[in-house]
Amino acid sequence: MNSKKRCRESFVVKTSIVQPPDTNNYGTLFGGKLMAYIDDTAAIAAMRHARKPVVTASTDSVDFLHPIYEGNSVCLEAYCTYTGRTSMEIFVKVIAENLISGERNVCAISFLTMVAIDGEGRPAEVPQVIPETEEEKSLFTTAKDRAETRKNRRKDSEQRAKKYGSDYPWH
Repeated sequence: MNSKKRCRESFVVKTSIVQPPDTNNYGTLFGGKLMAYIDDTAAIAAMRHARKPVVTASTDSVDFLHPIYEGNSVCLEAYCTYTGRTSMEIFVKVIAENLISGERNVCAISFLTMVAIDGEGRPAEVPQVIPETEEEKSLFTTAKDRAETRKNRRKDSEQRAKKYGSDYPWH
């Protein structure tokens, strides 16, 4: 596969209002709920880019930069910033808006690696990505460094998994 697609062709926007069942005892959105939104939005962007099913290979750290309160809207923007042969880096930005005052805050930024799969569940090739805007070019240019960090983090996780094993904790 040698096709190319623009970043904007994978662009996704997801907006929800934060309801009481979505919040913790401080009246802010559960972190796990936000992480599920991030993964869902990234998957849609990746499928738009690849036009194939995808699986999540990794999620970089999610730093909660600002609380998202009950009654706020939470808006996630995502798109493909970089591709390998079968993998895609997806950038997700989370913005909360107080719908009464209009105040908006970036609450989280995350990068996910999604892998396209074929009908047999094996990795499938994806189109290359074409960055056009300054933001897209900046994220594209710095993607290899993030990929190297992910690769090293994965090696560390594999070593720890091997070291700590899968035995029951009470043995």
